Amino acid sequence: MTNQPVQAAETQPSDTQPAETHAFEADVSRLLHMMVHSVYSDKTVFLRELISNAADACEKLRYEALSAPELLGPDSVGGEARTQIAITLDPDAKTLTIEDNGIGMTAEDMGEALGTIARSGTKAFMDRIAASTGSDGAQLIGQFGVGFYSAFMVASKVDVVSRRAGADTASVWSSDGLGTYTIAPVDLADAPARGTRVVLHLLEDATSFTERYTVERLIKDQSGHVPVPITLRETPDAEPVEIADGAALWTKPKSEISTEDYADFYRSVSGQFDEPALTLHYRAEGLHEYSVLAYVPGAKPFDLFDPDRNGRMKLYVKRVFITDDAEVLPRYLRFMRGLVDSSDLPLNVSREMIQESPMLAAIRKGVTGRVLGELDKLATRDADAYAKIWENFGAVLKEGLYEDFERREALLKLARFKTTTSAGAWRSVADYVAAMKDNQTAIYYAVGTDLDRLEASPQLEGFRARGIEVLLLPDSVDGFWVTAGIDHDGKPFKSVTQGAADLGLIPLVDGAEAPTADTTPQVADFIAFVKTTLADAVSEVRASERLTDSSACLVAADSGMDRQLERILAASGQAMPAAKPVLEINPRSALIAKLAALGEDETALREDAAHLLFDEAQIADGERPVDARAFSARLSRLFTRALG
Repeated sequence: MTNQPVQAAETQPSDTQPAETHAFEADVSRLLHMMVHSVYSDKTVFLRELISNAADACEKLRYEALSAPELLGPDSVGGEARTQIAITLDPDAKTLTIEDNGIGMTAEDMGEALGTIARSGTKAFMDRIAASTGSDGAQLIGQFGVGFYSAFMVASKVDVVSRRAGADTASVWSSDGLGTYTIAPVDLADAPARGTRVVLHLLEDATSFTERYTVERLIKDQSGHVPVPITLRETPDAEPVEIADGAALWTKPKSEISTEDYADFYRSVSGQFDEPALTLHYRAEGLHEYSVLAYVPGAKPFDLFDPDRNGRMKLYVKRVFITDDAEVLPRYLRFMRGLVDSSDLPLNVSREMIQESPMLAAIRKGVTGRVLGELDKLATRDADAYAKIWENFGAVLKEGLYEDFERREALLKLARFKTTTSAGAWRSVADYVAAMKDNQTAIYYAVGTDLDRLEASPQLEGFRARGIEVLLLPDSVDGFWVTAGIDHDGKPFKSVTQGAADLGLIPLVDGAEAPTADTTPQVADFIAFVKTTLADAVSEVRASERLTDSSACLVAADSGMDRQLERILAASGQAMPAAKPVLEINPRSALIAKLAALGEDETALREDAAHLLFDEAQIADGERPVDARAFSARLSRLFTRALG
């Protein structure tokens, strides 16, 4: 391989000196080293690249045979080429061989395709087809002409033996990847009858690529669905074993795919061993064409809530695996497993990542909408099956209520909740709204960390007295999405632990006694005393409209942050200084009445009672007393007085 001029440059002429033309010089050995070790981040991609080249060669043969059937030779079937890719391992010789019976190359082809970096034979072939037919004509993968050189990441030497279809000569191209190559004739007996044989002489640290398990896994993961069958020999004298049949499952009609086929493919693409809860298989046509085969797992992945976890949707281009890091779906659908296969998605030079493109955005939008639509259909068709999906992935789907404004309505329709009246069953927002009470204008919710504790919250007492259903939200994400200005049919979401209850216009359940904020003068004086005593701990002390049995509870101010969200932010180190809560006291409580009746000579007891009411409300709210030692001392004094 010799130094090649990369680009011409012209100096600007002046009045005294004519312009001179010079050529940029390239140190080809350094350029090749850079291509090999900088373009690719994972050296295992060499096998994908060489298989892709072999598949392209077979597709070129198929196309050219349309006008020249004699190129197929005796191994055609019904006028179609019987193409295949054969991979042979030789642990003793430390070689790996990839052979195809595609179009093949002449010595001149080798010089142009393999001797010139970034000159893609596939690209030239596509340009020639486009010029003659006005279309791309064939499903070809390679475009940049650099994939072949990835072989030097694992090989100290590469030999390419090739015979062009219809030719009576064969040649061998050899290089150590250090800047030179040779091309020489080779006996036809030592060459494929048609096609190309690539022999990699593996480096010492790459001999694992002579192990059947390693190579078979790579083929299935990266190239198991190219449109050409692939066989594997684990030694040169072993019988070939078919690794891929050249037929991608997602390209087959649904009528030809059994439930077992879908399940087997789900397990291979997901790495899980459960049964899929939902299978989505379709082809999008129109401005952008792509195929989708996606699954909702039947079990919750162990790393579902890993903050660094990305989705597991694989991206294929023309049935060749490209990446599983593309944002095919938003993060709140990261539990989905499967793939998207596009024919014309633009790639970067290494094929390891996709370029930013309107088409990718269109695919993302289309697939996301289709997944949410299928979940909605399942929820309508089979509520029990959908409930199982929600139990596993509802906490993740609710992230979309906070993040995805465009699809918030669709996501809210999919959301399911346990409530104070559902007896453990799941309820939709539509179910909730249909059961709203007369004069009820908001959708009430309670946020916490434990469902049982939420159901026992004292703040719910007034709502139960009026038969008002309250959504119970125990997931961490709930503290965020409910603050995003969400409503349903004009009805806002309102926390039962924030601001005044405003329940006076909603009728009571038969036989229930009305919570009231009306107070006697003694109770009003006691509330004022508590407010003075706790001035450093609370922003307000007031009579409660929401308590029926408990003596006290804590709520957030009308304009304050929900207390559960405040705790979540504090735990993550993101909170502003905590706002002082509001302490609500039940003016109808027998305990409060007795405390209010204490005389001025019982000031110490009244002060202890005020602090204990606050501590009791904190404990009921899932918190610890601010000063555990002081709490213990006050409780001890109270016991001493009671038993004294």
